[in-house]
Amino acid sequence: MKQIIPMNEYGIFVDNSEITRLDSRFVAETFGKQHKNVMRDIDNLLSPDSGLSPEFGALNFEPTFYRDQSNRKQKSYAMTRDGFAFLVMGYTGRKAVQFKEAYIRRFNEMDSQLFTYRTTRQNYPLLTQAIQSQIDDPKAHHFINEINLIYKTVLGVDAKKFRELHDLPKGANIRPYLTENQLKQIDDLQLVDIGFLAAFPNYYDRKQQLELYHTRSLSRQTLDSRRLPCHDVNQQINAQYFPG
Repeated sequence: MKQIIPMNEYGIFVDNSEITRLDSRFVAETFGKQHKNVMRDIDNLLSPDSGLSPEFGALNFEPTFYRDQSNRKQKSYAMTRDGFAFLVMGYTGRKAVQFKEAYIRRFNEMDSQLFTYRTTRQNYPLLTQAIQSQIDDPKAHHFINEINLIYKTVLGVDAKKFRELHDLPKGANIRPYLTENQLKQIDDLQLVDIGFLAAFPNYYDRKQQLELYHTRSLSRQTLDSRRLPCHDVNQQINAQYFPG
């Protein structure tokens, strides 16, 4: 199954239709079951006499395949959040409840990352339009240099080097392999760079300003993360000056 955002360590990924899914092998591993038994549970859910509608089954349990250690093709299922919830409904016990809660949180995190990925992708054409409007007869290298300027500011390396470091195919889109925080920083710099292209036509001047902006932005984020919410500050003052 093709993946827009590759499978993470929890078995969760985003498929080519931008649907967040979970690999059934990870359900087996997490809940301490054999994969064949998880497959049996899913097949029982999908059976005509289970009461589950064929539409729900087809939408939420996508058959897929993987290669085992002997390179044999084996069947698995890629399930949606709803499919996962339906499957593990019958898994009981304290640990099972904790695993359910943890995976719901992981689904939420991947959905948030997908939203950020979409936003970054949608805003990128605005940067390319700015390049076209500010540079006479722009060539391919103008677009490559500008986005690599942003990548190097956020990641410390350009796209080519990132691929080399992560064993990605030549020319592969690196954004699906970035964290949500990295994507947010890149999207922020894309939008800022639109104005900087006009304000700082010289590439090296623009590079300096982008790096300065990014450094200040990270500093503000650090300060904000350390700042206590108002109610917490009030609690500390009350505890210090009005004990008891």
